[in-house]
Amino acid sequence: MRILSGIQPSGSLHLGNYFGMMKKMIEYQEQEELFCFIANYHAMTSVPNGKALAQGTLEAAANFLALGMDPEKSVFWVQSDVPEVQELAWALSNFTPMGLLERCHSYKDKVARGLQANHGLFAYPVLMTADILLFQSDKVPVGKDQKQHIEVARDIALKFNNEYGEIFTIPEPEIDDEVATVPGLDGQKMSKSYGNTIDLFQDEKALRKQVMRIVTDPTPVEEPKNPDNCNVFQIYRLFLDKPAEQALRQRYLAGGLGYGEVKQELFETVRERFAPFAARRQELLADSDGLRRILAAGADKARHAAQKTLRKVRKKTGLAY
Repeated sequence: MRILSGIQPSGSLHLGNYFGMMKKMIEYQEQEELFCFIANYHAMTSVPNGKALAQGTLEAAANFLALGMDPEKSVFWVQSDVPEVQELAWALSNFTPMGLLERCHSYKDKVARGLQANHGLFAYPVLMTADILLFQSDKVPVGKDQKQHIEVARDIALKFNNEYGEIFTIPEPEIDDEVATVPGLDGQKMSKSYGNTIDLFQDEKALRKQVMRIVTDPTPVEEPKNPDNCNVFQIYRLFLDKPAEQALRQRYLAGGLGYGEVKQELFETVRERFAPFAARRQELLADSDGLRRILAAGADKARHAAQKTLRKVRKKTGLAY
């Protein structure tokens, strides 16, 4: 089974990125055929500064590799190093009804938050569809907020296949309800756009400041607390196995537990979990040429797979003559 996913290089890596996608991808490389990429074309919708995007791309790659992505066990590349995706996106655009894109919630939400309403933002689901279909992906792990985009990809693939035959694999979304939406400091989805993240690779002072900003209710220390309504608990549980999560739940329900105490425990847990990876990340970033060689080798493998699909598309659509 071929698994595909990507992550945008649009800022610091945070817990939402890690638990929502990266941890799962690193585990998949031991079980399935994993295709994973840095989505720098997509990031252009929110990162107009070229230098920032280029540096962010290298940092995103270093993050993945430091956390355990193995380029020998997976296909790991940068989106813009595989130009076939843009050609396929154009072909697919001719099978994408305007109404399908107009119904996409993500575009409306991003415009409402102040992002510029342009064609790139509007056509984002078509490029995402090309990412998925180009590599004949069977399964695409996504958060709940991206489920609609997988539905768009399926609709476009079916329309194309109905016209030209069985060219594309119809992808299935995989949504892990346990971590589908990682809560941020304010209880909304953890997102750089909301400014509510807990970033992984930062100094202790900054990390502790972020953790202590998690919004809690005014329940007194001595009173029992509902863990299901607590942002601290919902983040902390991501690090815990079932017995440890149950033990923390009982501490909440018993009363006498202060939110400050739990925040301090969460801070220490985050710090200890990711500290070992920070040194490896710095090594990778210090050797940028070596990092680029790893990504170039991944792009070669990705292009080999992409060209198989694109040859079929070109033949069926008449682009090959």
